[in-house]
Order: sequence, then structure tokens, then C-alpha cells
Amino acid sequence: MTIDSLKDLYIAELQEARSFEGQIANALGGFADRASDGALREALAGDRPESVRHGERITALLERHGADPRAHEDQTMKAILAEAGKWAAEIDDPAVRDAALIASVQRIQHYEIAAYGALVAWAREEGLDDAETLAEILEEEKAADEKLSALAGERVNEGAS
Repeated sequence: MTIDSLKDLYIAELQEARSFEGQIANALGGFADRASDGALREALAGDRPESVRHGERITALLERHGADPRAHEDQTMKAILAEAGKWAAEIDDPAVRDAALIASVQRIQHYEIAAYGALVAWAREEGLDDAETLAEILEEEKAADEKLSALAGERVNEGAS
């Protein structure tokens, strides 16, 4: 796909978002299995259905625009997830591994927040109804990030030190 306009860029990034939500949904169960802190395990497992829902919502937006939802595979998320998996596998101390899992998943969240922030702005600029759906997803991503920050600050980091 040649990108010649903001709308083209918007569609391409929406396809990337659909891709990264699928990748995240597939990875979160494994991350949850590696977590030793019960609240962290629960948070990671609970984020999986949210990623699935986000992917479904993005797919619906793409289909409404007549775009192929599977046209792009997000390579950046692939790399972030590979790094997160490496940390989860290499760290034996459960408390330190939990701290690393939170840092890794927050990297994922921040990437999503950046992508959805751009998508909301572009949808608004183009006058698309999609902006409301994307703004809702963006707020859910921010809330998930805040939950991880609270877990790190209130429980996990102290146990890892």
C-alpha cells in the first residue's frame, strides 16, 4: 500500500494496531504464567480479553473503511514481545522477574498509548467517527498502565530490591 495521504497513513497504522493487539493477546497468557505475584498474574491474565476486544474493535473499523485488517504485521511489537519473553525466561528470582514483567508490559502499554494517541488525532483531523472508539481504547490502555504502576510501586518493586 502506498501512503499518499493522512487517511492512507491512518489506515496503515490502524492495521498495525490490529496486528499488535493480536500479538499482545497471544503473549499475555505466557507472561501471566511467569508472574509470581498473584495480583500481577491476575492483571496480566485480565488484560488478554481486553486486547482481544481491542483487536475486534479495530478490525470492525478497518472493515468499515474497506481495508484488509491483516495487511500489516507490526514488527516493533514483535521485537518488544521477544525482549519481554527473553527477560521472563532468563530471570530466576520470582520477585525480580515480576518487576521485569511489569517493566516489559509497561513498554507495551506505552507503545499502544503512542499509537492510539496518533490514531485519535488523525481520525479527528479526517473527521472520522472512529475517533470516539479509538479514544475509548486509548483511555483503557492508560488505565492498564496506571494499574501496573500501582502494582510496581505498592508491591512488586519493594520485594525485588
